[in-house]
Amino acid sequence: MHPGSTARGGRTALAAVGGVLLVLAALAGCRPADPVHPSSDGAVAATPAPPRVSRAAVTVVPADGASDVAPTGSVRVTAERGRLTSVRLADDGGHPVPGHLEPGGAAWLPDAPLALSTRYTVDATARDAEGLEAARHAVFTTLVPKHTAVAFFTPEAGSTVGVGMPVSLRFTRPIADRAAVERAVRVTADPPVPVRLHWFDGTRLDFRPKYFWKPGTRVLLSLRLRDQRVAPGVYGVQRKDVRFTVGRSQVSTVDVRARTMTVRRDGGVLRTLPISAGSPQHPTYNGYLVVSEKFAVTRMNSRTVGLGSEYDIPDVPHAMRLTGSGTFVHGNYWAPRSVFGAENTSHGCVGLADTKGGGADTPAGWFFAHSLIGDVVRVEGSDDRTVDPANGLNGWNLPWSQWSPQPR
Repeated sequence: MHPGSTARGGRTALAAVGGVLLVLAALAGCRPADPVHPSSDGAVAATPAPPRVSRAAVTVVPADGASDVAPTGSVRVTAERGRLTSVRLADDGGHPVPGHLEPGGAAWLPDAPLALSTRYTVDATARDAEGLEAARHAVFTTLVPKHTAVAFFTPEAGSTVGVGMPVSLRFTRPIADRAAVERAVRVTADPPVPVRLHWFDGTRLDFRPKYFWKPGTRVLLSLRLRDQRVAPGVYGVQRKDVRFTVGRSQVSTVDVRARTMTVRRDGGVLRTLPISAGSPQHPTYNGYLVVSEKFAVTRMNSRTVGLGSEYDIPDVPHAMRLTGSGTFVHGNYWAPRSVFGAENTSHGCVGLADTKGGGADTPAGWFFAHSLIGDVVRVEGSDDRTVDPANGLNGWNLPWSQWSPQPR
C-alpha cells in the first residue's frame, strides 16, 4: 500500500470518529437535565418542591382603606373554597366587636353596631379542604356624621319627683326611624312595673306606667342612642343612664264649681285651699295635669298665649306650670282676697291668694313649698274640655290602650 493512501485513510477515520462525538454531544444536550445539583461538599441534593398554597379565598367588605362606612349592615367577611376559622374586628383601642359565624363557616357578621368616626381593623383566616390556611387584613373608617340628634329628657337625673311624673324625651330633630329609637331607649322601675311608650309627634316620646308610680319607686332611663341612625343622615349621640326617685304621693283636686283645691298626701287630706279658676270666657282645662316646672317668680304676658294685651304681670309669685300652652297654678296678689273661694276670674289658671313678692305663709306660698315637679293636679267641674294629652306632661289623659309596650 502506498504510504500516502494510508495517511489519507487515517485522517478520514479520525474525522468520522469526531463526527460521531459531535452527534452524541448534541443528543446529550437535548435530554432534560436531572433534578439534581451538586452541593458545596460535592454531594448531589434534590431541588426543593414549591410551597403549597391554600385554595381558600377570604373577602372582607368593606374593602381595605374604605371610609364613611355605615355603622350597621356594612361589614361582612366571607370565605370561598374553604371555611372561616377566625375573625377579629376591633377598633383603634383594641376593643373587639362581637360577631358570629354563619353555619358552615362561609360568612361572619358583627352582632353590634359600629361606632361612628372610628377606625377599625379586620383580621380573618380560613382553611381549605387540605387544612391549608389563607388570611386577609383590612382597615376601614366609619362614617363621620354631619347631622346628629340629641334627646332632652325630663325629669333631671338624681331628682325626686311626684307620682305623676312621666319620662319625656324631646329630640332636636324629627325622628324617621321610630323603631330604632324604641330599641335604643328603655325605662324600667324598681319595684318592677310595666311601662309603655307613646309618640306624641315626630320629636316627642313619653313613657309611663298604667297607674301613678308608687312612692319610693326608683326609675331608670337607659339611653343607647349613640351611633343609632334615627333619620336619613341623622345619628344619635347619647349613651347614658338617668336615674330618679319617686317621692311621696300628692294628688290635689281642683273643684271648679266649689272653687276649692283639696290637697291629698299619701291618701289623706293635707289641706283644702280656696282658689279662683278660669272665668266662663277662659275656662280651665279638665283632667289630670302634672306640675312640669316651678318658678318662685315669673312673668306672665297674655301675648304669649294668644290673648293680645289683656295682661302683662312681671312678678307672678309661686308659679307652677301645668300645660305647655300656659296653664299654671300660681299666687295672685292683685285680686281681692274675697275672690278666692267665691269667683272664677282667671284666664284659665288656678289662682291662690298671695302677696306681692310671694308670702311664705300664704296659701300660694304653702302649696308651692309642699309641691314637687311631677305632682298631680286634677281639675274637675269645668265647662272646658279635657286637656290634650300632648299639652304638657299630661299623658295620663290618654287611654292606656293607646300606649305601646316597649320592645324586648
